[in-house]
Amino acid sequence: MRHRERFRVRRALHSVTMGIVAAFVCLAASPTAIAQPIHLRYGQAYSAQASIFSLPILLAERQGYFVREGLDFHTVPVPGGGTKLVDALHDGTADVSHVATAFLIQAALKGSDAVALVTEFNNPIYSLIVKPEIKSYSDLKGKLIGMAAETGSISISIRRLLAMNGLQRGDFQTRFVDGTPDRLACLNRGDCDAVPLGQPHDFMALRRGHRLLGRSIEAVPRFIYTVTAARRSWAASNKEAVMRYVRALAASFAFIRDPANREAVVRTIMDTTGFPEANARATLELYFEPERQVLPMRGEIDMKGVEAVIGVLGEGGVLKAPLPAAERFVDLQYLRAAALQD
Repeated sequence: MRHRERFRVRRALHSVTMGIVAAFVCLAASPTAIAQPIHLRYGQAYSAQASIFSLPILLAERQGYFVREGLDFHTVPVPGGGTKLVDALHDGTADVSHVATAFLIQAALKGSDAVALVTEFNNPIYSLIVKPEIKSYSDLKGKLIGMAAETGSISISIRRLLAMNGLQRGDFQTRFVDGTPDRLACLNRGDCDAVPLGQPHDFMALRRGHRLLGRSIEAVPRFIYTVTAARRSWAASNKEAVMRYVRALAASFAFIRDPANREAVVRTIMDTTGFPEANARATLELYFEPERQVLPMRGEIDMKGVEAVIGVLGEGGVLKAPLPAAERFVDLQYLRAAALQD
């Protein structure tokens, strides 16, 4: 319910802004775009509305890129998330959806013709945060680590990180603690000796005196976390809508990366997530100083990143050998037509 309320409030607050942006952007749009706007419904989980993962879409809205491309763009909240975002493509709820690549792959293997059209987030960073007295990986032997879902990408990447630093299964204990906020609480209570945390909770933990031991990207440097997906059949019948969408998203990624726009990006993160300004700035510094490829440059799909997702699913026991080819789950023709994909 909280996510639904935050979603309604956020949409209401910026609806007026979007109307103003639309009016000005339409003045600069092509006559074709103005005369023939294409209605596009974008499915998104309630939980994603207030997360950093909505940043590319929100900036495309705020900067008027969808309007400029002649799209009548609307976000459709989808309860539950996960594979339900793929279901929304089949039941007529949405035309395209924000979906984690892992869920897209699993749905496709069960018969869905949904494919990735453009990358939204490459590789989220999860920090392995430990109690102040833990100074090295060897200090984690026999300790309790609060983990996310055992077969999920967070836990698998953290286990890889631990293995890289000499810790195998059996060297430490684990407890399932779902969600970054609950894992931070476990650490603060002293019940967990170490936990993986996303932003801004890792920054919050460090300010409380906890220590950073390592980050997930050290173990999994290439990944495709979330994509915009559509049914292959729908995309083939609506090529113009897809082309306009990928161009708008590419403009959003360019805007995010331009240092001249840093203040606007910070404000958007604060408005969306509720991050304090310091955490919003720290998140951008973590992503881009130096460049860590957390976001794609222009929405391109890194096929090695898709292969990494498949490998993680295989490692977690979700997929069985022989593992499927990455090409099965993407349709690159639209990115290539827009000169956004090699």
